Amino acid sequence: MNARKVLLLITRVLGAMLGYGCLAAFLYLVGMQLYGWFREGEWKHFGTSDGMRVTLAHCCVKDGDTGRLAALSRWLDAPVDWLGLHKVLEVIPASLALFALAVVGNSIFIYSRDRIDEAARRG
Repeated sequence: MNARKVLLLITRVLGAMLGYGCLAAFLYLVGMQLYGWFREGEWKHFGTSDGMRVTLAHCCVKDGDTGRLAALSRWLDAPVDWLGLHKVLEVIPASLALFALAVVGNSIFIYSRDRIDEAARRG
């Protein structure tokens, strides 16, 4: 097994994890929103910035941390620059961002699989 095939296999696995993981998160988020809408009659908006803030708080940034991820977390809470980008991240639904990431991950998965199959046909 050569290095190219190993790299393609790793890329294929990472693409599948990204694609199907984001698809599952997308379905969970939309299901949670639908449940709230059916139960309370109100659609809850979750922006991309909300999802980023929750993700950073749960996995990467603790109180008192310094560094780039901590600075990103503080910017998501109270932006002082790039205000237009912050508004865009608040308006774009997190479900749309998750679906887009699922498409990108699946595309990487399919591309890698096709390259592996092509190499197998050649030799």
